Amino acid sequence: MPVTSAAPRPALAGQDLRLRYGRTVVVDGVSIALEPGTVTALLGPNGSGKSTVLRSLARLHPLDGGTVHLDDGAGERSTSLLGPRELARALTLFTQSRTSPQGLSVRDVVAFGRHPHRRRFAGLGEADRAAIDHAMALTGIADFAARGIGELSGGEMQRVWLASCLAQDTAIVLLDEPTNHLDLRYQIETLDLVRDLAELHGTAVGIVLHDLDHAARIADSVILLDRGRVHAAGAAAEVLTSAHLSEVYDIPIEVTSDLGGRLRIEARGRHGARAADRG
Repeated sequence: MPVTSAAPRPALAGQDLRLRYGRTVVVDGVSIALEPGTVTALLGPNGSGKSTVLRSLARLHPLDGGTVHLDDGAGERSTSLLGPRELARALTLFTQSRTSPQGLSVRDVVAFGRHPHRRRFAGLGEADRAAIDHAMALTGIADFAARGIGELSGGEMQRVWLASCLAQDTAIVLLDEPTNHLDLRYQIETLDLVRDLAELHGTAVGIVLHDLDHAARIADSVILLDRGRVHAAGAAAEVLTSAHLSEVYDIPIEVTSDLGGRLRIEARGRHGARAADRG
């Protein structure tokens, strides 16, 4: 059964975020609230600031302005006041830029996710092993748990790192393009997993995506960024419109709905436009 709440408070909220790379402001005035049991997608062209916002929520990119607060049920606290281990018990971040450690098995790497829950120098406990097994089952990598990391393809390694994040077992999950490098089957399975995290486990999910159809498929709310600012924010159907998307991506984009109400998004390049004219 899906987890429901009468009035969920944001599990993690960034307010009026201002972020820089050197002297260049790349994000200005962006606010985002991640609520339990919901999926919030960050969309926008390359360079719009999507991944930078996500990294700032995980305290991996310093704030030039604004605040990030965590609400764990005991009241709101600034994430700047949390120690690294306390923050890692609250949220996990899946990123694209991870090195592949050599000489380790798949299971060893997934076990990295249990580090915030373990006492110093302590071995894996029963709860740790259960979380590792569950994460590997969710991501479809249990069958090659004993294989060496050096034997894996890029897509397989992507799933291993995702499993490591899930083994961390946090109430907030931040995902930066988790379907990148995956074939069609595992793209869809990853999207289904994201929905399961929200609906079945009450997880607050923030996800960066490039594929607009993927966002339409799984997002409860969408923040559409353009050059570091919020162009539109709200329910997916309100943000993923032809007008909003065409303006931000600077290309004609047609948005329609099928009989089931599912959005269909199609970018119309020169050849697509000609084919439509001929039809």
